[in-house]
Order: sequence, then C-alpha cells, then structure tokens
Amino acid sequence: MDLVIRNARVIDGTGTPSYPADVGIADGRIAAIRKSGEPPLSDAGPRTRTLDAHGLALSPGFIDMHAHSDLALLRDPDHSAKAAQGVTLEVLGQDGLSYAPVDDRTLGEVRRAITGWNGDGSDIDFDWRTVGEYLDRLDRGIAVNAAYLIPQGTVRMYAVGWDDRPATPQQLDHMRQLVAEGMEQGAVGMSSGLTYTPGMYATDSELTELCRVVARYDGYYCPHHRSYGAGALEAYEEMVRLTRDAGCSLHLAHATMNFGVNKGRAPELLTLLDDALASGADISLDTYPYTPGCTTLVAMLPSWASEGGPEAILARLRDDDTAERVRHHMEVVGADGCHGVPIDWGTIEISGVSDPELTDCVGKTVAEASAQRGEAPWTTARRLLIDDGLGSTILQHVGHEENVRAIMRHPVHTGGSDGILQGEKPHPRAYGTFPHYLGHYARELGILTIEETVAHLTSRPAARLRLPDRGLVREGYRADLVLFDPDTVAAGSTFEAPRTLPVGIPYVLIDGKFVIEDGRRTDVLAGRSVRRTPGVR
Repeated sequence: MDLVIRNARVIDGTGTPSYPADVGIADGRIAAIRKSGEPPLSDAGPRTRTLDAHGLALSPGFIDMHAHSDLALLRDPDHSAKAAQGVTLEVLGQDGLSYAPVDDRTLGEVRRAITGWNGDGSDIDFDWRTVGEYLDRLDRGIAVNAAYLIPQGTVRMYAVGWDDRPATPQQLDHMRQLVAEGMEQGAVGMSSGLTYTPGMYATDSELTELCRVVARYDGYYCPHHRSYGAGALEAYEEMVRLTRDAGCSLHLAHATMNFGVNKGRAPELLTLLDDALASGADISLDTYPYTPGCTTLVAMLPSWASEGGPEAILARLRDDDTAERVRHHMEVVGADGCHGVPIDWGTIEISGVSDPELTDCVGKTVAEASAQRGEAPWTTARRLLIDDGLGSTILQHVGHEENVRAIMRHPVHTGGSDGILQGEKPHPRAYGTFPHYLGHYARELGILTIEETVAHLTSRPAARLRLPDRGLVREGYRADLVLFDPDTVAAGSTFEAPRTLPVGIPYVLIDGKFVIEDGRRTDVLAGRSVRRTPGVR
C-alpha cells in the first residue's frame, strides 16, 4: 500500500448510508476497503503512509459538469479555485465556444469572442489546432483532470463563419467531419450555446445531424438552449425532441428557470423531464446552487447585432442609428441574447473588465453606474462594450431560489459550477459550488442528505461521462478522493469576496496523490485529460 486512510466515514457515491472503514490506496487506485469488524488493513511497509481520518468523510472526487477552465488549467498550475473545492475532474468546451477544433482564422475569432470568459489568451502558447492536440496539451500535467466537449459554435465558425444563414450541404459535411474527428480523438460529446453567435444560427435540422454523429460514438449533447427566460419550457422541449430524433443522449447545461416569467415554474420542467425519461429518453442535467447567472455583457445583444463577429458588433455599436435599434430591441422588444425578456439594467452587475481603466464599474449594476454618470443605462452599457472591446463580464440577478431547490432534488441532477474565473469580482460559484452544496443545501437546509448530495456530485456525472472506474469509493476504482468535515464544510466565497477558498476540505487526492494536504495546495500536477473510450456504436 502507498497510503492507508483509517477511521474514515465513507460516503461512497451511491447515495446509500455512509459507513466507517479504512481505505488502502496503491498505484493510484483504491486497493482495499475494510469496514468495521472486518480484518484490518496492514500498514506495514517502509513507504506506506497512514492518515487518521477520524471525524472526516471520505468521498469520490467531485466532478464539475460545467466548467470554463479551458485556458485557466494551462495558465494557473495552482488552480485552487477548483482543487480546493474537492473537484478532481472538470468538463470543458462548454456553451458551444472553445479553442478546438480550429484553424488559424477560427482561433483568432474565438479568442476574441470569449475574452470575457477566459481572457484573450495572450499568455498562452496555442500550439494545438485539433481536439486531440488540445487534450495532449492537458496531458503534460494540470491541477485536476479534464474532459472535453466539442463546441458546436466553434465548429460552425470554422465551417460556415459568422453569418446567420443555413449551412450548405458541403459545409454540413465539413461540420460532421469535425465532430467525428473530435469524438475519435477523445471528446465526450458536443456542446452548444444557442443564445450565443454563431452557434445560435444553426437550425434544428443542422443540430440533429451533428447529434447523430455524437450518438454514433456514444457521446452526449450538452446544450445551453435557446432561452432560459421567455419560452424557456419550449426551449427545453426543443432539445428533448431534437435529441430523441437523433438518438443522442442529452445533458441540459445549467438547467435553470430564470426571469420573472418563470418564477415557481420548475415543476413544469421536471414534469417534462419525467415524461421523457419514462418514455425511454436518456437525459441528465446540471445546476449551480445560486440564483444569479454569469456571462458576458455582449451576450445580451440581439443576434442580428452580433452577426459577422466581434468587429462587426463594434461597428454597429459605434453607429448611432444602429445602436439605437439595438437599445430598442433590448429594452422594449426583448433580445434573444437576453432570453427574449426586455432587459432590466438593475439586474446586470458588472463583474469584470478587460481594460483596467474601467474597473470603477466593477461591482455596480449598469443602472447604478449610469446614475452616477448622469446618463441613460444604455449609454453606459454601450460605452462599456466599446471601450472594453466586448470583454466585460456580468452577473445577471434573475434567478429564483424555489426553482434552484426543486431542480437540485431531481434524480438526474448533477453539479456544475459554470465558473468563469476572469474578472475582478467573479461569481462566487467559481470558488464555492461544491462546498456550498454540501454545507448550505445538505447540512443546513436538508434539501438532500449528505449521501444524496455526494451521489449528485460524483457517481451520477461519472455515469453520464461513461467512466467505468470513477465516481465511487470502490475497490479497483481510481483514487480520486476527497476528505471533508461534514460538520464544517462550507463555501468561503461570497458575492463580496468571491475568490475566498472553502473551509472543511483538508485533503484532496488525484490518482492517489495529494493535491490538497492539510488544507493547502501542494505542487502536484496529477491531472490529465479524460478521454472517451474509443469505438463507434
């Protein structure tokens, strides 16, 4: 044995009651589990370490089903934002926009488009173009493990461009080829951002064709669908119908019901899911345990104003007549970028800017910043979009606590931080999602038991990812493990201090190696890419 953990309260990820046991680890895997009353594990051996876990729970490592650490894992070897939460695996490539597959043109465009999510990448050596090459880059050593979704918006950018038009047959074939290559190289599925350009320009028939490719490789489709506001339920129905037609598994990204039009409507969503599941659909979802959302300010614009990419957007914003059309669409009509709901500038809080000269806006809503300037909110928002080169991030305070609680109880629910790590004042979910589930929602509110909560964060996502040896404390499984104190575990991050690390998680192991030890980050880089098992269905 390399390590023997004694006197742990094992919460094994199945959702069943915990039990006291000793756990032995060898060669990066769980070698033995001895419950009370069974013959004890031997800790003899000159290199065997023993850890007394009295008072601590031992669980599988947490799986973040919705992460935006695509560049952060390369930029920040420490990555305590996730490692300190007990996250041992993140799923990247979310919301239809990421950095592979690309050519030189597409790479430049996507870097500009999602500067607010990941920075402009000027500090990154983009020495990859394909999905496989990106995963190879991760394999050089990262803080936590990572799986990857093929970003449909990037694929469309590559094959079609930024135009709002149907793909030609040749372009559709090119997109099918890119998706197939990405799946063969190890992606676990495909994502979309259907309120983000250019992915939102895809028709249902186009998305269905791409999902058919994903299904051949037993992957899953993870859409940020067309609305979380007006028409949200219809948007969920569209995704269920589309994936049923394609024969593809469905995982609903940050499955919320937001804005005033959806207050108290989570039961309607859950009924839709239950009916689909009962008829044989393969569906799961993830949520974060907070009410505000987080994205970029440019994402709020109507899609017609975003056609053509970042430079075309800026040109429209600089033109007074066109900018007035944008304002009217956002404030009166309800832009598709804002989920069909007329924007309330009092709910839009600036959380980060790319230009340090604009930091005085951070922490204020657009309404507050405009009042201080003595101008209309749209004038402030327009100025910020232009001056910050579309790089500003926002918090959008439009969620409902009763919806959050109802959805997290559902049997197919998993946890995802949707954590954007950029900005001076990021959403606290980036640093706090998993301990917040355990401390606030399980221990304090009793929404789920601690065992149920752990299952939602471990074995259920592992099953969605088709991982045969992760997500459970079981002999032979990988030793990606978390030791936490059920009585004290809590998110340290708040909206006022969002980069504060959690408490009550003293040990985190990946591949049997300590990445968090005695509550501090070690220098171990045990993370690697986690690739889909090869083979076509």
